[in-house]
Amino acid sequence: MKTILIDILELVKKQTCLFIQATVKQFGAIGQPTVDASISLRLNDTDLVAGKLDIRRNQNMKKLRNISDIRRYFHRNETPIYFISATNFNLLGISEWVRNFRYINYIDCFDGRHPNVRIPQEQPHREFEGIEDINNYLLEHKEVIDYIEHRGSGGKAVFLMFDHETERLCKELGLDIWFPSAELRQRMDDKIETVRIGNSAGVPSVPNVLAKVESYEQLREISKELGQHLVLQSAFGDSGKTTYFISDEDDWNKCSGEVSNEPETKIMKRVNCRGAAIEACTTKCGTIVGPLMTELVGFKELTPYKGGWCGNEIFADAFTQEIRDEARNYTFAFGEALRKEGYRGYFELDFLIDLDTDELYLGELNPRVTGASSMTNHAAFAHADAPLFLFHLLEFCGVDFDIDIEELNERWSDPDNIDSWSQLVIKHVDDSVDYITTAPDSGIWRLQDDDSVTFTRFDYHRRAVEDEQHGFYLRISGKGDYRYKGADLGILITRGRLMTENFELNDRAHAWINGMVGHYRGVSLEEAQNAPTPPVSLDAGAFKIL
Repeated sequence: MKTILIDILELVKKQTCLFIQATVKQFGAIGQPTVDASISLRLNDTDLVAGKLDIRRNQNMKKLRNISDIRRYFHRNETPIYFISATNFNLLGISEWVRNFRYINYIDCFDGRHPNVRIPQEQPHREFEGIEDINNYLLEHKEVIDYIEHRGSGGKAVFLMFDHETERLCKELGLDIWFPSAELRQRMDDKIETVRIGNSAGVPSVPNVLAKVESYEQLREISKELGQHLVLQSAFGDSGKTTYFISDEDDWNKCSGEVSNEPETKIMKRVNCRGAAIEACTTKCGTIVGPLMTELVGFKELTPYKGGWCGNEIFADAFTQEIRDEARNYTFAFGEALRKEGYRGYFELDFLIDLDTDELYLGELNPRVTGASSMTNHAAFAHADAPLFLFHLLEFCGVDFDIDIEELNERWSDPDNIDSWSQLVIKHVDDSVDYITTAPDSGIWRLQDDDSVTFTRFDYHRRAVEDEQHGFYLRISGKGDYRYKGADLGILITRGRLMTENFELNDRAHAWINGMVGHYRGVSLEEAQNAPTPPVSLDAGAFKIL
């Protein structure tokens, strides 16, 4: 009898493999391109008995042809998808659009009350030097490993930042990364490479020279056509920390050590400009482009870094119609150029608008989701159609789709599909260090008539903000954390504008900043009792986690 059962089991396994081979050849497996029927699939007895074959809905999925199809597909998604990062800020709300989408994070912004956020217990680890270290720590954490295994095989992972070690750890866990490779993203992230790609796509940069700079005299010689006032940028860096403003030799002396060590530096003419940001997603059907947003840059109330990003606004009549159209066309062209480079999926472009000439210039490329993604993916057009990030997932999930990109872009550029929101990214701006004893909760806050700010209730939905007197605060630094120069305290999101027509912080912005910062309390390191070891260097300053 035992021999007969074994023979039957082997026959079932063989027939199942043949069926899967034929199905994969016809339809393609989820998350993978269509492959040849010679694929080798190995099944064990447990898989057969338990029915845990990694066959997803994609086998019998019809081509997705419209927004309704796309929304329904993700509503029924059966594949575990994880956003692994320091916080869930960048993709806040996506779990409500995509079934089986979960957040695995290091910072508990919601005190354990967000149903789709998983925070493992703190374990000893080496000092973090970047967000990639945080992600790799999470991927090696036993609680995270057990959680991923418990939710089943075939999982997918998305990140804000990742490196080769992240890729190795994901492979060990059986997770596919739904982004282009770390190597390609690193190359695309190079500000020097951005200029070259922009040039090939017909997207102009501020007049510049690309060169290695070793002395002030050499700098002046190679940039003599750019004028007295210059802006220098290293190939890599964020929040303005590797952007240098040079007018004389004293300015040069302050940054000469950093700049002279760079193999190549972007040397730009300094222009009187406004910053703008736009997010997009390049797919096999073309590049989908979001709305042009204003940028808050370098406000000393929000960031200690000159030229550092500290927020955004989105509203229908941001800039002129001509500039909005030009930015949209440039972004589409840049997205098509990125696809030729092998890159696909989500990206963001920073633009600079010369206020003296109305010229629009390419600033930089961020080949990833960004701090502005929470604005793009919650705009009115996203609720009417679908968040931009869903098209990124669609590009990687292996489902066949054919959508009218031109029609979608036209609809998303319609002012009726853009409502008014702003966000402030609040950092600790003082050159001081202390230990936080009290911090504001995440949730809905109210700006009172006397400009004080009071807590209304816990929530994790941005849409719960009713009017301009209410705001959603996402706490980043909490009780038991350290405050140090550049540390992210939190993000305030509210309706309406927070800048004047002259692009200065308005009174409401000042009231929100003072109010939220005022809810933090701390003690000196000497006064702190039994304070834990800081997870990062307090002397080195903050690194990008948003």
